[in-house]
Amino acid sequence: MTSHHESTASQFAPPNQRSLTDRVALVAGATRGAGRAIARELARAGAFVYCTGRSTSMRPSDYGRSETIEGTAELIRAEGGRAEAIVCDHLQPPLIDEVIRRIDGQHGRLDILLNDIGGEAYVSWGEKFWNTDFESGMRLVNAGLITHLNTAHAALPLLTRRPGGLHIEITDGTYEFNASHYRESIYLDLTKTGVSRLAFGLGHELEESGCTAAAITPGWLRSEMMLDLFDTTEQSWLEDSLDPTRELPPADFAISETPQFLGRTLVALASDPDRHRFNTRTLNSCELGDLYDIDDIDGSRPDSWAFMAAKEADSGADARDYR
Repeated sequence: MTSHHESTASQFAPPNQRSLTDRVALVAGATRGAGRAIARELARAGAFVYCTGRSTSMRPSDYGRSETIEGTAELIRAEGGRAEAIVCDHLQPPLIDEVIRRIDGQHGRLDILLNDIGGEAYVSWGEKFWNTDFESGMRLVNAGLITHLNTAHAALPLLTRRPGGLHIEITDGTYEFNASHYRESIYLDLTKTGVSRLAFGLGHELEESGCTAAAITPGWLRSEMMLDLFDTTEQSWLEDSLDPTRELPPADFAISETPQFLGRTLVALASDPDRHRFNTRTLNSCELGDLYDIDDIDGSRPDSWAFMAAKEADSGADARDYR
């Protein structure tokens, strides 16, 4: 595995170097995974971060996970950052309206809106669309796409109050990949391509207000859920991926990246005074890493999408060559 240079976990920069000081951010879906990492990185850069989601200590996630929205805010405050956790089901517009009223009342502005609510946990594989349980399938669409529409509709009047606002959709797959690959689930395929298209459309509509909309996709995300699924850890994932005696993780998991990598690249984009050049686009974490010279926490720069293209051309492609 090639490292660009040695790197350690993100730490707070000195106050005069925090690029997002005085910015106000809303991270919808900040409970775990990408959302939690993005919220922490935004706070490390100086932003005040509102963390929203359903999972609380009083009402755990139906994913069967222990992470909570309060836990994300506690992590941020423990690191010296500023955050507020607000329990919100983003399928209920009145609750989102209340979140936006609170942000407006406390700050009078919203500079960054980050839509990260997923729904992948609801996917069902191996069935034709017409044989699926429609209600179950729509849970994925509702969680991964409708929540994004609800949140954008409620938050954009505040975001567009002043020029420079940034709306980011977290999706899965580059534009080129999604244009030529089917995800083997109508619900998942529609949801992830729809999220990218939402950023594309909003970019056009935000143009006259001087704001920017874009989508960002990570590569193979090494989230808490994925590590647990593969019975590995952040300390042993690479060794386990390359262990021929193990069925899981698969060898290709060697290309995986941390949620922090996505968070770091997003902060760089948000800090870029020329970020509007990316309006309407779907970007990927490695692309942004190359642009802003940012690495993952182990000092590598994983390029999942280049690796997948290489693997299609040559089944013997080695993930380590693309880090």
